[in-house]
Amino acid sequence: MTDSEDDGIEEEVFIQTLGVTACLIHSYYMRYVHKNPSMTSSQTGNKWLMEIIHGNDNRFYSALRMEKPVFYNLLHDLEVNFGVLGSNQISHLEVVALVVYVFGQGCGLRTAVERFQHSLETIWRYYNIAIDVLNELAKLIIKPVDPQFNGVAPEILRDKRYMPHFKDCIGAIDGVHVPAFVPPEYQVPYIGRKGAPTQNIMAACDFHMQFIFVCAGWEGSAHDTRVFLSVLRNPEMNFPMPPPGKYYVVDSGYPQMSGFLTPDKGHKQHFQQYRGRGQEPRNEKEVFNQVHSSLRGVIERTFGVWKKKWKVLKDMQGYAIERQVKIVIATMALHNYIRRHASRDKDFTQFGEGSRNMSNSMMDMDNDAQEEYHGHGAQEMDAIRNGIAQSLMRVRNDRNV
Repeated sequence: MTDSEDDGIEEEVFIQTLGVTACLIHSYYMRYVHKNPSMTSSQTGNKWLMEIIHGNDNRFYSALRMEKPVFYNLLHDLEVNFGVLGSNQISHLEVVALVVYVFGQGCGLRTAVERFQHSLETIWRYYNIAIDVLNELAKLIIKPVDPQFNGVAPEILRDKRYMPHFKDCIGAIDGVHVPAFVPPEYQVPYIGRKGAPTQNIMAACDFHMQFIFVCAGWEGSAHDTRVFLSVLRNPEMNFPMPPPGKYYVVDSGYPQMSGFLTPDKGHKQHFQQYRGRGQEPRNEKEVFNQVHSSLRGVIERTFGVWKKKWKVLKDMQGYAIERQVKIVIATMALHNYIRRHASRDKDFTQFGEGSRNMSNSMMDMDNDAQEEYHGHGAQEMDAIRNGIAQSLMRVRNDRNV
């Protein structure tokens, strides 16, 4: 082969290489530099927010699940306590609205991309930042308003059904299950009572329907007693223990021990079981169980508000289980924030006092099977229960005279 033929082959290879390189450069430029914008709607996130902020109150509530003044306060308090959540890409207003919108509507992040007109990467990053910040807010707001539990709860003080019998009660405790999405190979421990993967959440609330403690993330198969005792035995959980003489009301899935008052396990235990002709309480133990169940209903109503307001709890598919736990805590923090700042929230009104005729389907009335366990102070709580039962029975007898 002559030198001229070698030169010709080298030139042809060079030209081919140059052509391939040019195609690659052009492809990269068109894909990453001169991209065809996908977020081209004139209805940007900020414009939409301005429209609903200055528009109808019901539309705003439907979109963000809280009243306008509560949202303004939330914007301010998050900025003061944790700094501006946005950047030059997305405003603080949009970040807060984004997380509240996704929680409340239960929509996917791709829906939020279209709603707020930002890239999926931007939406994902700031959505997770907002969740983390709300978990920090939870540390400030999911706790008793009065850590010493002084006095009598106003809701008990003004209700003759409970006063003075339950004057030393400080709140209610129960477990609640929400769907959990875990890989098939890890699902077995999460399979709950209904045959689907769930996470078991233990929560305590006061009589103003605020969460004062939460422990989330337990597998759905975990018994309420196991979760409860684990919390009490772990000082790092900072569970708000009742002072001497005070107590929480709990259902029969929890142990009878000092500071925790269960129903009498030998009789009907749910308020609904005493409804209808011929179902009235027949003795002082049933009278106690009826009123105890009615009082304990505050935790069921609190769960009812929480689940109704935040539709994301029904479907957290696509999130790691750790992120699902954080979403649970973040929504509870928002629940408390709304309760403290709203003058009259629709969801709290629906599930609040006066909702005794609410259908059982609107509240999770399932309880774990009873597990016999008696801790320290069981006899003390038996004496308290018997004293309350006798007091309630005297009032009932006096009324029938």
